[in-house]
Amino acid sequence: MAGVSLKCGDCGALLKSAQEAQEHAELTSHSNFSESTEAVLNLVCTACGKPCRSKTESDLHTKRTGHTEFVDKTSEAAKPINLEAPKTVAESEEAVNASSSSQSEEMVVPEVDKKLLEELELMGFPTARATRALHYSGNTSLEAAVNWVVEHENDPDIDQMPMVPLNSKVEAPKPSLTPEEMKLKAQELRERARKKKEEEEKRMEREKEKERIRVGKELLEAKRIEEENERKHLLALRKAEKEEEKRAREKIRQKLEEDKAERRRRLGLSPEDPAAVKPSSPVVEEKKISLPVRPATKAEQMRECLRSLKQNHKGDDAKVKRAFQTLLTYIGNVAKNPDEEKFRKIRLTNQTFQDRVGALKGGIEFLELCGFEKVESDEFLFLSRNKVDMAVLNSAGSELNSAINNPFFGVL
Repeated sequence: MAGVSLKCGDCGALLKSAQEAQEHAELTSHSNFSESTEAVLNLVCTACGKPCRSKTESDLHTKRTGHTEFVDKTSEAAKPINLEAPKTVAESEEAVNASSSSQSEEMVVPEVDKKLLEELELMGFPTARATRALHYSGNTSLEAAVNWVVEHENDPDIDQMPMVPLNSKVEAPKPSLTPEEMKLKAQELRERARKKKEEEEKRMEREKEKERIRVGKELLEAKRIEEENERKHLLALRKAEKEEEKRAREKIRQKLEEDKAERRRRLGLSPEDPAAVKPSSPVVEEKKISLPVRPATKAEQMRECLRSLKQNHKGDDAKVKRAFQTLLTYIGNVAKNPDEEKFRKIRLTNQTFQDRVGALKGGIEFLELCGFEKVESDEFLFLSRNKVDMAVLNSAGSELNSAINNPFFGVL
């Protein structure tokens, strides 16, 4: 049985005809050929008509063009091949006649659009490839020629100059569109590109707007949380001030009751009904009971120190307030810059310090409660770095703020 293909015994390549086998032998120097019943594939693309000789070639064509449907014409193209069959005299004469007729018919390069050819050459395509692309794409447009090159770049004859018989009609095929239609088509393409660009710009604008809204919401939420924390802090301060005012008013009321009772005693009058002064005792008892549960004992000592300082200088409120503000500055500097020694060391002989704090009884004692110690023969007040307690400093700052802003502080 005659084979339908020739197989190279050296490399395994399948060849459709003896002529292909001869060309293969000239290119590779392979000479071991045998008949094979395995047919060379002939898969024809239904979209563009490109023939593919293998599954790999059809897959590559699909990947590049998107064409997926192929017609298998392998059986139609396959013809028996018999290398040993001797040629008859008639066949020899036909072959001689065919060769002589082909030699007598002159082949020429087809005419193509010169302007499109120049543009393709400027794009880097070889002249033969550009001419072939224009010829087979019908000289319609530059885009059609480029698409043809992309689809056929793996063809073995892609860079061979196309040849057509001299006697055949070699005129360049006329474009399928008139100049007016081409202008309208170009305008349509430009309009389509403009709309696409506008849609992309609108999409980007929407994305930017969404991002701006998201960032704005995050900033508003952060601001709301900050304002809420500040409000809670102010409420806590106001509550502490109200409690301090309440305690001060209660002390004043008790003092007035005691003075009233003392005056009645000196005048020889009988004391008032104890039931009248009884409501004051539960308050005192409540305070006595609540004292042990206060967490900051040092804070109580600081408050008492500031209260005694104010009572010792009742006649000069401005001087007392200046002393409180100076102490607050010292404590604030240490709290903000605990590593700076200049804020933790105070010269006792400094005239400004003496005028504002040192000359007032209770000023130096308050600093000592904050951790300051007298050093160098009592010449300096010094707070060592390892004794800086931020909790103590914060308590001191709170007590000083209360003493400055509370008009009832230290009344008794």
